Amino acid sequence: MAGKNQTEVLIDGRIYTLSGYESEEYLQRVASYLSSKIGEIKRSEGYNRLSRDLKSIMLDLNVADDYFKTKKKADGFEEQIAEKDREIYDVKRELVALQVELETASKTIESLKDSRTEDQKKIAALEARLGQRPNNNGSAGRRN
Repeated sequence: MAGKNQTEVLIDGRIYTLSGYESEEYLQRVASYLSSKIGEIKRSEGYNRLSRDLKSIMLDLNVADDYFKTKKKADGFEEQIAEKDREIYDVKRELVALQVELETASKTIESLKDSRTEDQKKIAALEARLGQRPNNNGSAGRRN
């Protein structure tokens, strides 16, 4: 297991030391998010008149609101991914069926080609035999 990372971060104009197993970059991003949320709330009308507890609760509610909105989006993306996975599965299944159909058609074509070749040989043999037969007047294919 990796050791704990420790880094100094700036939140709402004050420096704090954070430690955790996440990267320093991640800890900085979290602190930056929190600092921007605090700045956003401070611009709200009446913020300065609120008690420290209410200010803290407002921050908590705003962070929770962001979390639930983001989670809803993520859930929607997961459903889209699941739908795309189902579509891909259906397309793959159809592709396999078409490949089987193509293979069957190719075998049929080869069989028909072989049959045609055999029929052409039979026709050639029959034509050769016809060429050797005597015609109606008893002569063997003489021309005048």
